[in-house]
Amino acid sequence: MAILIVDDSSDSRLLIEYILKSAGYTDVLTAESAQEAFNLLGMGNSRSDETDFDLIVMDIVMPGTDGIEACRLIKEHEHLQDIPVIMVTANYDIDNLQSAFSAGAMDYITKPLNKVELLARVRSALRLKHETDRRKAREVELLARVRSALRLKHETDRRKAREEELLEVTRQLEEANQNLRRLSFLDGLTGIANRRHFDEILLNEWNRAVRDAMPLSLVILDIDFFKNYNDTYGHQTGDDCLKHVAGCLSGLLKRPGDLAARYGGEEFAAILPNTDMQGAAAMAEMLRSGIEALQIPHASSSVSAFVTVSAGVASTVPLQAGSPEELLAAADKALYQAKQSGRNRVVLGKL
Repeated sequence: MAILIVDDSSDSRLLIEYILKSAGYTDVLTAESAQEAFNLLGMGNSRSDETDFDLIVMDIVMPGTDGIEACRLIKEHEHLQDIPVIMVTANYDIDNLQSAFSAGAMDYITKPLNKVELLARVRSALRLKHETDRRKAREVELLARVRSALRLKHETDRRKAREEELLEVTRQLEEANQNLRRLSFLDGLTGIANRRHFDEILLNEWNRAVRDAMPLSLVILDIDFFKNYNDTYGHQTGDDCLKHVAGCLSGLLKRPGDLAARYGGEEFAAILPNTDMQGAAAMAEMLRSGIEALQIPHASSSVSAFVTVSAGVASTVPLQAGSPEELLAAADKALYQAKQSGRNRVVLGKL
């Protein structure tokens, strides 16, 4: 699997390259500018000798052409559209991230780099690329079978058998497409909604709440001292912990409109349509206590013997002039206050 690192900082390139190669990804190339990356990707030529990449890890802030514009230009080339792009950013700026996702990026990671998070996101992106490649190969195969079936359809003595084959091929193609759509919405590790799907659903629910003048609430949760947990029990156990927390969240959110998502790293989020602050606070406390009731041992936590979460809650009746980012910011600020106030608690935010 070939991975391209694009960053104008030699220190960042070397660090990412070292982390990836240490994890077994030996085919890693680097570029210090967008233009150098374009050359390696074969943009603007006949694609004779360039490497076929499976993943691009690219810094947002670069001189000349920045990462967002570079991502947009890359995605304009049909033969590069399926290469997943993970953005690296030193500052969590929701506008920059939204622009990056609009340009075609599939994920992001913040500096300073966290090895576990970087490798988890890389593995998720490569799994998606692998599934995309398999789907395309399957589509080619299925399309060939469809053409063959259509040619044979005119043979009246075997018409019925060939029509059945065509229907089966169509069913398989639709099933493959449905599986791909499902995979693109899910977090590769936990199986719940990923950040991209979370952003889409939040925007849709915001617009619906504006139209119907109904409340919309958001809960953001962060596992307390998760770095310490990984250091104590190992990353594989840390992954299992994330899966258990995700399963608890999705199990407690029973309404069809509610959504549990992995927000990033050890952060999770819950979208609660048609829910006011009182209801959201009650649900947040249910999620917090439900996760603590899992009794996942956490010997390196200073607030409990078990894994706990801190939660920030925000609620509003959206206005046409507002934006989902305001709700996100309020919930994120409340989460920060919950962590500053001692963790393992729910704090209500204000817009």
